[in-house]
Amino acid sequence: MPDPTLKVALRTYPFTEALKSGKVSVPGVNLEFEEVKPHIAAFRRMVRDLAFDICEIAPTTYIIARAYGVPIIALPLFFVRRFHHDGLVVRPEAGIEKPKDLEGKNFGVRAYSVTTGVWKRGLLQNTYGVDIDRVTWWVDDEEHVEQLQLPHNVRQVPEGSSLVEMMANGQLDAACTGDAGIGRAGKPGEGWNQAGPSLPENLTELFDNPAQRNADVYAENGVYPIHGTLAIKQSVLAEHPDLAETLYAAFVEAKAPYLAALENGTATGKQAEKDLRHRKIVGGDPIPYGLEANRASIEALIRYGHQQGLIPKLYTAEEMFLPL
Repeated sequence: MPDPTLKVALRTYPFTEALKSGKVSVPGVNLEFEEVKPHIAAFRRMVRDLAFDICEIAPTTYIIARAYGVPIIALPLFFVRRFHHDGLVVRPEAGIEKPKDLEGKNFGVRAYSVTTGVWKRGLLQNTYGVDIDRVTWWVDDEEHVEQLQLPHNVRQVPEGSSLVEMMANGQLDAACTGDAGIGRAGKPGEGWNQAGPSLPENLTELFDNPAQRNADVYAENGVYPIHGTLAIKQSVLAEHPDLAETLYAAFVEAKAPYLAALENGTATGKQAEKDLRHRKIVGGDPIPYGLEANRASIEALIRYGHQQGLIPKLYTAEEMFLPL
């Protein structure tokens, strides 16, 4: 009998390409990869329709979906890492000189549950003492998990407007940029903002010297923010009890040559540049896999999700991720 084929949505990274090319295989199954662009659309398809057997998914989308009973579970594999002192911009005339000054202000973020936004709010609340309930959070994208009820201080951008337009008109005082940010062009309903006015050029970063701040906070709490995890349908695991272990091992094998290239200086490209910067903060492996290696980050994300009203209780790391 031929091995079953599993449908997979996964972006190509230097440390996953061996799996996607077939150089590294998973015993007992064939992986059929579907390219989803933008990949954020795969998040929604997975949590709403279980469209894939295996799917790279934003970790906040995942923990919310699991909390609301979507029958998926994640391996402790994390494909994107990012610190969060940068990408928080303010209007100079808004009078925001320090994080606490955000209280009482209007803040733009693409969606309330976008993982980058969750990490940034968690940083503001837990490191800098910002009362996030006293900030009005403006969003212009839908949340991936339909059952999610947003907190009282989250507002949807008025129809016909956008976060960029609100910032340009002075209706927003601060915003996230980057993947959680305002001003991202694309098709409505795919997790991107519609094209519109340009962002004002006089926006300034809230934090000076973000790289040093990132290193200092990491040294204090050991939290290395996670982005992009791997969720599997529970029905697939029931049919293939050994799949979690063999799949995890395959990802570890696929990553090994990339880590060696980082070590010997032959890795090139934007991913390598970012990972080499992160190595200066976190040490040897800038893309650590495994529950214990990521416990501090997993527990922080769960705690932030609960603080921000995204999940109904504090879950353990083992309730959310397979203990690999």
